[in-house]
Amino acid sequence: MKILTGNDLKTGDVTWWTGQDWSRHVEDAVDVEDHADTILREEEAARRVNVPYVIEAEQTEDGPRPAHIKDRVRALGPTVRPDLTLKPADPEAGNWVI
Repeated sequence: MKILTGNDLKTGDVTWWTGQDWSRHVEDAVDVEDHADTILREEEAARRVNVPYVIEAEQTEDGPRPAHIKDRVRALGPTVRPDLTLKPADPEAGNWVI
């Protein structure tokens, strides 16, 4: 599974491509399959996010989860202060092995 991520130009928030727009919640990300390059070109031209890029992820029953540690931290927030993270809808998010 491939998903797109970047940072919102106005707020700096980590964002995830939903198929229509960008969301702060990785649970909203959709598989872009082989369309990543086309979507990236369109979104870079629209200037809504800074440096969007494609990452590998796995689909879980709670939504996509980034495969690489860097993007897991981007999705979940700090690993040493769970109280500072963006609270995902997944109640088990704090139990993931990163």
